[in-house]
Amino acid sequence: PAGADFFSRVGKRGTPGHTRGRGNTSRGDDNNDVYNTVWYTIPKLKNIAHPDILVKDPSEPKRIITGCARSKYLITRHYNMKFSRTFLSLIATSPAATAFMASPSPRTLSSSSLLSSPAPFFSSDISQALDKELSYQPGKADTPFAKKYGHLAGAQIRTVAEAFSAFTDMLGTPINALYKGICTDLVGSLHLIVVNARFNPNAIFSLGLVSSLSLVLKNYPEQETAKKIKSAMIESVGLNEAEIDAEAAMLEEWAKGKTKEEISSALRGEGDSPLAEIAKVAKGDEWWMYSKFFGIGLVRLMEIVGVEQDMSVAYDVMEEWVGKCLEKPYYTACSDSDLYFKTKGKLDMMETMMKEIEIREKKRMADRLEAKAEAAIRAAEKAAKLQDEIDKEAAKEAEKETVA
Repeated sequence: PAGADFFSRVGKRGTPGHTRGRGNTSRGDDNNDVYNTVWYTIPKLKNIAHPDILVKDPSEPKRIITGCARSKYLITRHYNMKFSRTFLSLIATSPAATAFMASPSPRTLSSSSLLSSPAPFFSSDISQALDKELSYQPGKADTPFAKKYGHLAGAQIRTVAEAFSAFTDMLGTPINALYKGICTDLVGSLHLIVVNARFNPNAIFSLGLVSSLSLVLKNYPEQETAKKIKSAMIESVGLNEAEIDAEAAMLEEWAKGKTKEEISSALRGEGDSPLAEIAKVAKGDEWWMYSKFFGIGLVRLMEIVGVEQDMSVAYDVMEEWVGKCLEKPYYTACSDSDLYFKTKGKLDMMETMMKEIEIREKKRMADRLEAKAEAAIRAAEKAAKLQDEIDKEAAKEAEKETVA
């Protein structure tokens, strides 16, 4: 813990562990094992906010120096260097040491940008090295990613709450209780995809989005409300519903009559089809971003070209199309494919349940109407009998008056 005067623990084969207790610097049973590690917390740094600079016993051939700089960063580096306690005390009192800030628990070790730094972390001038590493500015790194997207550093990004608020205002009507959860998930996930700087909409994404919404809302009790939900969901995240529908229809129409092999060829970038153009853009972009609606669009293409709609079959096809044809990581796409079929199965079950409920309700309504009809018939018969009796009584009274 921060501020401790002395703490040591002995670990076998380079792994900190096997705590021997406070103040015990024993090297274990095997004194010849060069991998035994003795860790010390430097007392001189106890006044710095949450310091945790750990140094391996200098008698070992390998020295492990761990420093904590900034909150949530605990850097572990290996150097063949010798550091004396006097030198480390000077480090603790140097101006650069004030750059250290609160760190997480010493038990948690994570890497930082120092691990990938081209210059050694501990150089002849450690103050200069620390200042260099701690002078990080968002979007100013000398990397291809920062050069491409660095201009977006500090940009105001629309929040999920704002997207939900826009969706509610555009819809203007309550959502059926059975659909609230899935609509909430769709709005949130779609918003987070769209606001990502790497997001690049295309026809496959549009086809997947339209297919998802059609699958979810096809059995919505009020279809007019379902149309409003779809429009509000797309418009609330800044997309154009007409463009999304047009791109999805175009790609769906192009895929009709095609085979799985033709789709694979197009996804390799062969030809000049709309799908091939999308593949060329994806393969040429190092930072191309996959989204789950892109994966669902590929599943929809599988359905159009006649691929069996089974989870295991779709997994293999997705691996081929994304991994081999597009040359992109395919694990997330395969996982989304599995999730799509699981969700589709649940929605099919819900559809069956709703149809059964509808059938039962119609049967009950028919029974109620039949009961009402029977009651009306009985009432009519009773009224007819009563009328006959009245007529008979009237006839008798008339006959008596005639005799008199």
